[in-house]
Amino acid sequence: MPHLPRPSHTRRSWLHAALCATTFALSSAPALAGDYAIHAGALLDGHGGLPRHTVTIIVHDDRIKSVTPGFSAPKGLRVIDLSDETVMPGFIDCHIHVSEKLPGRANATEDEVTHTPLDRGFEGAHYMQAMLQQGFTGGRDLGGGPETVALRDAINAGWVPGPRLLVALEPLSPTGGHGDERNSLDPQINDPAWALGIVDSPDEGRFRVREHKRRGADVIKIMPSGGIGSSGDDPNLQLMTNEEMTSIIETAHSLGLKVAAHIYADKAIRAAVEAGVDSVEHGSFAAPDTLQLMKNKGVWLSPTLSVYEIFYNAALHHPELLPPGSAEKELANDARPKKNFAIAAKIGVKVAYSTDLGEGDHAMEFGLLVANGLTPSQAIVSATGGAAELLGVSDKMGSVAEGRYADIVAVKGDPLREPQLLDHVDFVMKGGDVYRNDGRPTLPEAY
Repeated sequence: MPHLPRPSHTRRSWLHAALCATTFALSSAPALAGDYAIHAGALLDGHGGLPRHTVTIIVHDDRIKSVTPGFSAPKGLRVIDLSDETVMPGFIDCHIHVSEKLPGRANATEDEVTHTPLDRGFEGAHYMQAMLQQGFTGGRDLGGGPETVALRDAINAGWVPGPRLLVALEPLSPTGGHGDERNSLDPQINDPAWALGIVDSPDEGRFRVREHKRRGADVIKIMPSGGIGSSGDDPNLQLMTNEEMTSIIETAHSLGLKVAAHIYADKAIRAAVEAGVDSVEHGSFAAPDTLQLMKNKGVWLSPTLSVYEIFYNAALHHPELLPPGSAEKELANDARPKKNFAIAAKIGVKVAYSTDLGEGDHAMEFGLLVANGLTPSQAIVSATGGAAELLGVSDKMGSVAEGRYADIVAVKGDPLREPQLLDHVDFVMKGGDVYRNDGRPTLPEAY
């Protein structure tokens, strides 16, 4: 099970100290961690049940101490009045890239070869602060470098604000596959770090998993098929062998790591599911019988509808900013993800809330999920109890219950009737610290 510690002050890398500098630019309105009585007008517990009304949530330090009916204010506790709001667990985005710019905002190739891990660490700190303000108290980064490990640790240490993170390192991909950064570049341009995710044999797969675990990865990401936002690979083809996938998945599971698989092609999805993968990222070209297989085996789908929406607009209006050839792939395949997600929703495949974003609006996925087949309640569960189940942290996150982290969000009104309310949360608490109140950012004294 992934370890999600409360903040400590153990120094892990030089990047932590650098990231601390970002906090000087932040708002300093104080909000202290400690003991609270939260009066919730309505409570959605993260598991899809009916709302509970008129509830008091007692918070002690970073944990929820109790959830009881009625409004009470035990002596010595500060009261947070959310009596006219709907309270929920903090949201979790199961597919993010902490330092990724929005598609179409900058020239993708230029950005790749002119930015260092230190640059990306500072960008990630900025994006993660904004993500926390949107109500996301947890996230799973699926593909980065040392900056993602350092940022995770800096957040856990309490040095920078952001969601609790589980991180993968470089996605594992075959030579010439979706994760090969050298695609379409002059062969003389190279970065030694680009080789850290390349897998061309089962033995190499085993080594990469063990090496990623040693370097601090919480999860392993593989890319068995081609993709869309890349050059030189075909999203309709399986590019990693069954034997390579099996070796990677078995090794990861033996080390207690889950495996997320970026896959478009139906054949590759079936092969990965049969090999024991834990989640299918995108899954855009899955046939109905493959989706049924995913349901039967309990494999999660991370649909990432948000990134398709954004990438489509970039491909339409600014194709010159995208990796060469990717705009054509996006425009040719834009309709398939939403069509197939509706089938997955009808079949009952387990859905994990996922955007594939770093910078940007992490809340937009709620509306897309509802528009394409989920009920508002199911969409909320995908970002709370369901997301925590996929990540293996249900004992710590994803629900408002005794013993869980005090990760709590609230909106004014009923999101089951008006899911658009989820786009603008009114209140955010993470680990007993208030980061947003009455619709405005606050910052705990520790910062």
